[in-house]
Amino acid sequence: MKKVLPVFGMVLLIVAVILTAGCVGTPGQETGNQTVTSTVTATPTATPTTGAVPDQLKIATTTSLYDTGLLDSVQDYYLETYNVDLLITSQGTGKAIESAKNGDVDVLLVHSPSQEAAFIDDGYGVNHRGIAYNYFLIVGPESDPAGIKGMTPEEGLTTLKNLGESGESNVIFVSRGDNSGTHSAEKNIWKAAGFNYTADISGNPGTWYIETGSGMGDTLTIAGQKQAYTLTDEATFLTYKNNNNLQLVPIIDEGASLLNRYTVMTINPEKYPNTNVKAATDFTNWLISKEGQKFIGDYGTETYGKSLFVPMSSLADSTVPPFSIDCSTPVTVPTVATA
Repeated sequence: MKKVLPVFGMVLLIVAVILTAGCVGTPGQETGNQTVTSTVTATPTATPTTGAVPDQLKIATTTSLYDTGLLDSVQDYYLETYNVDLLITSQGTGKAIESAKNGDVDVLLVHSPSQEAAFIDDGYGVNHRGIAYNYFLIVGPESDPAGIKGMTPEEGLTTLKNLGESGESNVIFVSRGDNSGTHSAEKNIWKAAGFNYTADISGNPGTWYIETGSGMGDTLTIAGQKQAYTLTDEATFLTYKNNNNLQLVPIIDEGASLLNRYTVMTINPEKYPNTNVKAATDFTNWLISKEGQKFIGDYGTETYGKSLFVPMSSLADSTVPPFSIDCSTPVTVPTVATA
């Protein structure tokens, strides 16, 4: 049973956290290209309760986050500890955003910075916070028939295109092709490599470029069956490789364009007054709290020997590029203007 602090102690703790919250801490070990620090993050505002009818919070998320099993674990823990039932729908980021724009959910958990920015600019999202990150990988057959190991992501995709178009039958790239966060990352790599994605890639695919229109797990399965290359987030790759005997290995795992950040936001009650803003606010504050960040950071270590996600709070300062998002300032219930 989770211990509950005395009310006065809890008030002091919340005040202390608000005064000290931030992503700047004492420099520590290196994780990738970022400095891991010891930080203080938001205190959860949800109150542990038992016996009452659970509240419900509707969440739209991406398959590459859901397929790892993290949200199943969060769902069980959060219901038991805070008596809130997380009703989770997983789709590609584009479809998850469509659900949010329709007012079908209260919270959006995705990983596509450009799509998130447009969503917020259009007035649909509020209380945007970073929660975790990992990296995309270009995976493929261990034999690496295209010989792209050691290249940059941009060089690797260019080589795959050139070889595929020249008729190399054993060089295939499988794309999600579903407007997801992963698909958006792929398109950004093609753009950085100097190609117009619509005209040069998806508009003229040939036999070397295949679009599945499916989630990350299904796309990995198809790539494995065809002994093809694909772009995947590291967490889903490790999950499927472990659980499905996936015959693919990381080929390219370094490069600035492979960064993969995950964020949370509440659906704006100005657009949809029925949004469960109290539960959404509490859940966001839990995700960025010390407790929530530890939960995220611990996930996967027993099974894979490493965490599937790096807590965003480990960064020296998440508000600067390439992350460019607040990861620690507690959010408050958004107010709705009255006429």
